[in-house]
This record gives sequence, structure tokens and C-alpha cells, in this order.
Amino acid sequence: MSANAHARACWIEAPGRAAIRDEPDIAAAEGEVLVRALHSGVSRGTELLVYRGEVPPSEFERMRAPFQRGDFPGPLKYGYASVGLVEEGPPALLGRHVFCLYPHQTRYAVPAAAVHLLPDGLPPARAVLAANMETAVNALWDAAPRVGDRIAVVGGGVLGLLVAWLASRLTGCEVELVDVQASRGEVAGRLGLGFALPADARSDADVVLHASGQPEGLVTALGLAGFESVVTELSWYGRHSVSLPLGEAFHARRLHLQASQVGHVAAAQRARWSHQRRLALALSLLRDPVLDALVTDSAPFEELPAVLARLAAGAPETLCQRIDYT
Repeated sequence: MSANAHARACWIEAPGRAAIRDEPDIAAAEGEVLVRALHSGVSRGTELLVYRGEVPPSEFERMRAPFQRGDFPGPLKYGYASVGLVEEGPPALLGRHVFCLYPHQTRYAVPAAAVHLLPDGLPPARAVLAANMETAVNALWDAAPRVGDRIAVVGGGVLGLLVAWLASRLTGCEVELVDVQASRGEVAGRLGLGFALPADARSDADVVLHASGQPEGLVTALGLAGFESVVTELSWYGRHSVSLPLGEAFHARRLHLQASQVGHVAAAQRARWSHQRRLALALSLLRDPVLDALVTDSAPFEELPAVLARLAAGAPETLCQRIDYT
């Protein structure tokens, strides 16, 4: 066992309020690694729902993060996008940069199997996108686009942009990102994507994926779907209900609405792909420097409580919020 190390972590003390706390001194036991955090990412979807106290009681157990401490609605320590340096552990990992599904904390000890080596060519600061990229990979597996499909992605946040970017690399596919913010068109252009406001979006899509997190976006997604198309829903609304126009052309066009959620590997891949293999793929896909366009904001760890409050209040200009540790 190693010597004890000091650590600090961000806790959601109550809905809408977070604070930095001192943690009990930590040490890496046999088979564990001690990781010093370099960066972490804030999820603008699930993590902000947790921060606002909007996880329904029925989902308290299913929505637990892998290394969460505390219980919903709080106090709890939540998060799943930490990138750090292994300070103690097996020789193969010592001194290596790793990704871990760990909350926002300066140092932590976890089983060695819980960390994932960053591939050569992936800077630690970009690796905070790993959880989003893994979700995007799973979403495309669920949506199952085919060669030459016309694909609409509604919602130009980090997840929607990653889904659209991956889809644009499929042979012959025409991809259009749809968002209510015209400014997202600039980011889409940097990724080589077509862009449209909802009123100008191309209809009759073969495949539609929705990732805006807003009910209005899902209504737009249904309106863009062609005959017998599948609309894949990536947004999670917590305890909020969503009203949909299923009494209009939904039945006449024989549309299908399906959910995609990263907690399970997509059914078509499940027999052969583990969570570890899927995350390794996500990390390898992040080596393209063009994806730096998605990390729009950074702040020091000590400012994280204020950052969470700002993001929960709106901050539409922010895509990925990175937290940096000294």
C-alpha cells in the first residue's frame, strides 16, 4: 500500500448548490492505481440534471455513476470524465495518461482495470470528450445508418456534433446538423458538416438522431423523418414529461421512435463488444485535432461550483466545459 495522499473533490450538496470538500486521505492498495487528475469534463446533459436535482426517484439506482459517493438528490459526488496521470500502480501504467469514469477530484485510487490508457496522439486536454464520444458511437450503432443515407442530427451540442461528425465519415452519407442557434453553424463548418436552422432543414431523412435535450427538438426530429424512418432519441429529460405530435403524420408515415442509452452496448454489437472495447474505440477516434473545436471553455478546479451554477442557468455559448487541475 502506498503512502496517503491528500485530495479534494466537488460535491453537490443540494440541488443547485455545489462546494469543494477535502476528502479523506487516499492510498492505492494492491491492484489499484493512484491517479492525479489533470482535466475533467462537465456533462451538459445528465450531470446538470443531477446538479439541478431532476433525477426521478425511479432512476436513483440506474443513474449512479461508477464511482459516485452519496445518494440522489444529494449530498453526492458525481461525474464521469476524468483524465489524469498515474502516480502509483503497476509498472505498465506508472507515469501514463489515463481516462477514468470518476467524479471531479484532484486525486483518487481505483482498481487498475478502471483506467483506460490514452492512445498515442491523443492530448489529455481533448480526452475529456471520451464519454461523449462513447455515447455517440453507441448512438450510431443503435441508429444503424447505411451507405448513402441522408442523415439528420437535431441538436448541435457536443453529443450532436460528435454524432454528426462520425456519421459524415460513412461512405456516401449526406449529414445535416440542425440547431436553433445559428452560431452552431460555425462549429459545424469547422467539422466539415452541413448545417441548417429548423425552418430550413431538409426533410425526408432516412435516419434521424435527436440530441438537443429539448422537447421541441424531438418534435423537429419527427418532422424531418421520411417514410418508415427511425428517429433515435439520445436526450434524457429526467423527471420532465415530453409531449409529442403523434396524432399528426406519425402513423401515416409509419415512423419509429427508439431510445439509445450508453449504459448498455447497442444490441447489434453486444455479443462481441465489451464496454472496455467500446471506450477504447472512442478514445482512438478522438485523435483528430479538429475535435478541439468542441472544447470551448476551461476553468480551474476551484471554480467548479460557480461553473456548474453558470451552466445550469443556460450559457448557450458553451459546448464542452473543461476543468483544469494544477
